[in-house]
Amino acid sequence: MKFDKISRFAKVSAVSLAMVLGLSSCSLDYVVGYVYVTTAKTGVINQYSIDFQSGALAPLGTPVQAGNNPVRLVASPTGQFVYVVNQGDSTVQEFAVQSNGTLISKNTYPTGKTPTAIAIDPQGKFLYVTFLYQTGTSGPGGVSIFPVNADNSLGTALTQPVGLNPVGVNVSYFNHFVYVLDQEPSPNAKILGFSQNTTTGALTPVPGTTVTGSGASTVTTGYAAGVTPSAIAEELTARFIYVTDQAANQLIGYTVQANGSLVPMINGPFSTGLFPIYLTIDPTGKLIYVVNYNANTVQGYAIDSITGTPSGSVGAFATPLGAGPTCVTIDPSLGTFLYTSDTLDNTVTGERLTPNTGALAAVQNSPFPAAGQPTCLTAVPNGSHASQIITP
Repeated sequence: MKFDKISRFAKVSAVSLAMVLGLSSCSLDYVVGYVYVTTAKTGVINQYSIDFQSGALAPLGTPVQAGNNPVRLVASPTGQFVYVVNQGDSTVQEFAVQSNGTLISKNTYPTGKTPTAIAIDPQGKFLYVTFLYQTGTSGPGGVSIFPVNADNSLGTALTQPVGLNPVGVNVSYFNHFVYVLDQEPSPNAKILGFSQNTTTGALTPVPGTTVTGSGASTVTTGYAAGVTPSAIAEELTARFIYVTDQAANQLIGYTVQANGSLVPMINGPFSTGLFPIYLTIDPTGKLIYVVNYNANTVQGYAIDSITGTPSGSVGAFATPLGAGPTCVTIDPSLGTFLYTSDTLDNTVTGERLTPNTGALAAVQNSPFPAAGQPTCLTAVPNGSHASQIITP
């Protein structure tokens, strides 16, 4: 009799715990999210589930076919759709996240020639894809602006010219600014700032940015972005922008003004490892992580809440990764697991992130195999969580 009561209590406790965690009570009880990794060699997306206790990745189903040379991807704000840039096909591909976490291809849409980067606004209304060449011309680069329909399909794209070599794009969280990273040869490497029309998604240059001329004769001015800028990110209050410079091994910080113009941080730029190629900011907006391709490391920085200055005192040590890391993402559900795509040894490295200190420790069984030369990755939560960060 006592055993029966204890058994019933244990069952009730287990169900209550699952409800607190926001997890289902089926076979996915211990899956807090999913990681999707694009690959250059095979053109597939490797799929994984994330164990909520250890952060370990488990293969999920079979790899899903993407297009030719998928290089970047982004999840919708709801985490229910993923959009992939296929550089070889000059397309963006829409995938739905099914209830078991696997992806299913829905639609494919043409972009400008040789797309390079992708971003979606926080409201999920517009998708921005930068590309190097406009159809039928040798230049300049541009951005395809897709309206996102209610069913997450994409409408007809509006095309706007930008710099000659756009390689990154960022959409602000709160103030409807869009920033395009133009990797023109030094001294012309720059950030181009735009205000977003919230009805059409169209872009209007902010003070300090100009786009004049047409076709190959297009001329732009913007904000200096080092020697060879490689990636761009914004912290969550939309007050600070950060750019990695792969040639000068540095992280450059900017303060966002009320009109969208940028002012370089007076105490920057900040040192990184060799060939910084990508960066991300954690879900709390307090930490930056930069992946250094040639150093095979990820490096953490704390963001000063007043000045935005990234301090290496938190993550000054460089954490070893697999060979040739190309991208970094942080699981949005817990905010405590960091993953990198390692293209030269076909792996995904997992690290446990300590939010209070920024320190990283290897996830159980990391690194994880990923066939086909991984190019980038993203993570989505398993189900809806009120805060998107839950504590087990």
